[in-house]
Amino acid sequence: MGAPLEVTALELAPPEAGEVLVRLRASGVCHSDLNAIDGTAPTRCPAVLGHEGAGVVEQVGDGVRGLDPGTPVVLSWLPACGRCEECLRELGHLCSTAWEGMASGGLLDGRPRLSRAGEPVYHYSFLSSFAERAVVPAPCCIPIPHDVPFEIAALVGCAITTGTGAVWRTAAVRPADRVCVIGCGGVGMSAVMGAAAVGADPIVAVDLLDEKLEAALSLGATHAVRWAGSAEATAERVRAVSGGGVDYAFEATGRTEAGLAAFLCTRARGAAVLIGIPAADAVLALPALPIPRLERRVLGSLYGSARPERDFPALLALYRRGRLPLDRLMARRLPLEAVEEAFELLRAGTAGRVVLDMNGGRS
Repeated sequence: MGAPLEVTALELAPPEAGEVLVRLRASGVCHSDLNAIDGTAPTRCPAVLGHEGAGVVEQVGDGVRGLDPGTPVVLSWLPACGRCEECLRELGHLCSTAWEGMASGGLLDGRPRLSRAGEPVYHYSFLSSFAERAVVPAPCCIPIPHDVPFEIAALVGCAITTGTGAVWRTAAVRPADRVCVIGCGGVGMSAVMGAAAVGADPIVAVDLLDEKLEAALSLGATHAVRWAGSAEATAERVRAVSGGGVDYAFEATGRTEAGLAAFLCTRARGAAVLIGIPAADAVLALPALPIPRLERRVLGSLYGSARPERDFPALLALYRRGRLPLDRLMARRLPLEAVEEAFELLRAGTAGRVVLDMNGGRS
């Protein structure tokens, strides 16, 4: 925890049955990776981080069908088993088998395919996409059209799906619903875009930084509100510009004060949709009376309640038709060797996402 990232050579075993070797072309740098570095998310170490990847299939293990070498793919970090109780309830994003396997630091059988000098090196979220190559479970691989840029596909693998899915799948926002998004990072910006695409109005963006608020306005937000120093004061501002409160307030920071603000932003029968991952010991205290009296609700949203095999292609189809300007979410492209620089930009809170280009590009 807290150690600097090191770019070094590792041994990578070939894919076993049901697995795929992918030549990575791009990987997004996500706040969840930072959570692993600073200890917010317990992670088995040493590990290769990265969970927003896209690339090309190079080799497949026994039993893998439909993923021929040369197939471009975006990677999902949650390979649903299709057999556990959650999967049978059509809640594949909550698959207990996948979550148990992820905690092991290995692949679905619990064993890592990475090593250094004979000692195991662990996977992060099955993918470990901060690398030139990765062996992943075959269900993690979602084929994409050849004309989709890998850096765009990589972001669809987590942030974009998490944000748009929270709007479209978890909350099922409808045209003219009132929406607020608290925290305008990659996930929050994606939620803004998702709300705009479905016709929500108004769409209120909340953040500490003017740069991010300006970016949110350019992506479809109708109003921008700076964090006012407290949940109560911020919620008051949101209620003022939204005509008395919103139907859905999306919290995308993981901070409890932002979660409280989201709840206080809502009007009767509104819902606070909590997307951000808080610390394990965090407690969110809410005023109880509005819950039964005004039917205010709190919804959790994991991975945007997504089914990657359905939602990744749908998102990319909207991008290719010009309906979702996903390329505007990307701020910087850096080579893998500049991964520490990428995290410095993430910590600084710069608007836009940083993507690692495995071909060494920088922009």
